[in-house]
This record gives sequence, C-alpha cells and structure tokens, in this order.
Amino acid sequence: MRLRSLRRPKAPAWLAAARPRLPRSRRGQRRLVQGLMTFCVVALAPATWLHAAADARVRTTADAPSQQVAVVFGAGLWEGRPTPYLAHRLDAAAELYRSGKVKVVLVTGDNSRVEYDEPDAMRTYLTGRGVPDGQIVSDYAGFDTWDSCVRAKKIFGVDRAVLVSQGFHIRRAIALCRTAGIDAYGVGVDAVHDATWYYGGTREVFAAGKAALDAVFEPDPHFLGPREPGVTEALAADLTAGGGRG
Repeated sequence: MRLRSLRRPKAPAWLAAARPRLPRSRRGQRRLVQGLMTFCVVALAPATWLHAAADARVRTTADAPSQQVAVVFGAGLWEGRPTPYLAHRLDAAAELYRSGKVKVVLVTGDNSRVEYDEPDAMRTYLTGRGVPDGQIVSDYAGFDTWDSCVRAKKIFGVDRAVLVSQGFHIRRAIALCRTAGIDAYGVGVDAVHDATWYYGGTREVFAAGKAALDAVFEPDPHFLGPREPGVTEALAADLTAGGGRG
C-alpha cells in the first residue's frame, strides 16, 4: 500500500491577503528602513529630553539639597494603605524631614472618589513615622504628574522643592515641575525591583511622550481653583517653633 505524500494545506485566501508584503525593490526597502528609524527617533526623543533635562538634578536622601518643601507623588493604595512603591516614597520623605532638609511635606494624589483617598493615607503613614501632622499639606487633585506640579506652583505657592518618587519616574517629575516654574531636585527611590518595577520603567517610555506634550502646550490641570495657604502656614509654624530639628 502506497502512502500519499503529505502536503501542507493552503492558507485561506483572507489570511494570505492579510500578510504584510515587504518591498522587494532596494528603494522600497530603503524607505522602510528610513521609516522605522524615524519612528524610533520620534518615540525615543521625549525620553532623551527627560534625561537631558533632569539627570543632573537626581539625588539621594543623603545628598539632596536643603529645600523648604518635599513633594511626594501618589502611587496607589492597597486596601486603603500605601502600596510598597508609595511607602518607599514616604519613607524617603520622612527621612528628609527628620534630617532637617525639608520643613514641609506636600503629599499630592488622587481623591476623585470618596472611597479612594491617597493624600489622607499618605498623611497617616507619615505621621506614624515622625512627621508632625501640621507639617504635612494635602493636595487632593494630583491626578497625574503634570497636575501635581502645576498645582504645587499655582495653588500652594511652591517655588523650590525636592520631589520624591521612584527612579524610573523622577526625571519626568523633575522636568515637568521645572516647566511649571518650580526649581526642583528629585530623590529617586529604587528599593523595590519586582515585575511591576520593570513595567513601570517600560511605561515611562510612553509616558515621556505625554510629558513632552504637557511641557510644550502647558495645559491647565483638571482642577485649578483658588490659592491655598497650607504650605505657607506650615512654613510659618515651623519658623515660629524655631525649626526644632537638625
């Protein structure tokens, strides 16, 4: 008995039509390569800008310059408590306060829902680590990095600050806050290196594009509102108390 030779089944016509066709001519191939190179340049240019604008201003808690205000960006809650990422940011801010490098901590995060309150959770965490409640100021409308920077400047009157975030995010925060008019340095906290850390680092490549657009067009934040005296009052209270640290 003879076995029939096996033949590979033909692909459906619709699948064959859907396959991308690469150019066969050298001119077409050259254009394809040029297009891919242009795409890579456009995609990576914002990230390159962030590094150029902020690398020299990234510090550790040990060598951060003395500023009046530390700004801590929200990074999510788990069952009402700070995520590990946010906890590490808050630990760094508490260290800056205890060492006398900052006098006030501005916590900026999302409170768009009644049941979700990043700033209050951040405040509770900080007071549990030795930062007086009166030296913590809450921004309840820091929905993204740009909003937090603009509100810190226009609503809370912050002119100079040490920003606190993860290393993969801190350059974007520095660049945007400087665009918003704040003389900003940043502390990059890299205590957690798990799968989500690498996701965050990858996400920054795409977030850099939005940051570049924010820097160019300088849109208003979701909520602006009237000037709030929280930072000014906290600084005045610290001055009246004579600093009390360091």
